[in-house]
Amino acid sequence: METKKAPKVDLSKNSSLYFVIGLCLVLFLSWQAIEWKTYKKTFDYEALDVDQEEDEEIPITEQIKTPPPPPPPAAQVIEVVEDEEEVEETVIESTETDEDEIVEVEEVETEEEDLDVDVPFAVIEDVPIFPGCEQVSKDERRNCFQSQIDKHILRNFRYPEIAQEMGIQGRVFVNFIIDKDGSITNIRMRGPDKNLEKEAERIISKLPKMTPGKQRGRPVRVPFSIPITFRLQ
Repeated sequence: METKKAPKVDLSKNSSLYFVIGLCLVLFLSWQAIEWKTYKKTFDYEALDVDQEEDEEIPITEQIKTPPPPPPPAAQVIEVVEDEEEVEETVIESTETDEDEIVEVEEVETEEEDLDVDVPFAVIEDVPIFPGCEQVSKDERRNCFQSQIDKHILRNFRYPEIAQEMGIQGRVFVNFIIDKDGSITNIRMRGPDKNLEKEAERIISKLPKMTPGKQRGRPVRVPFSIPITFRLQ
């Protein structure tokens, strides 16, 4: 005979709900156990010795003897000595010279030292004169110098073949000095390629000898810089 259960008494009906509630309760208790913190209580105390007696003051029985003051200095006896020796007076001669003793001093000629400095092209008094600019006025010599330099570069310009094959181009900055005798010295280059720098040095080294620049009427070294552009067409 099959046993019949009343729906209200059936415990398996809400088993899943009870399982979820129990699981949540276990998780909550586990979380509280993990987060539980305990602190160690320590106490520090210092024992007070009641029987400790205060330090007794020991009376000073021996008096400190101070040394007696020093005796007063004895009175000095001043002995007067009669001045019997004769002192010879020394006559101080005057160091001034008479008009007859004045000797005329010849004027000494002082030679000015050579100016051993580099004077930039932009501020020098007399710019170096490029051959062909001798008849130009002093105010136009800077422009004449610049134009003659440009013409010299165009006449002697030659693009390096190896630079053309490799497609190298750019600008080479050349610095050089026009020396006291008008010669070109101390050529320095800075560019994108060694072949271009070598060609720029060759062009500048072919510059003719010039009339040197002057400062205060004396020849000086004049530094000058110019860019040379290498461009492939």
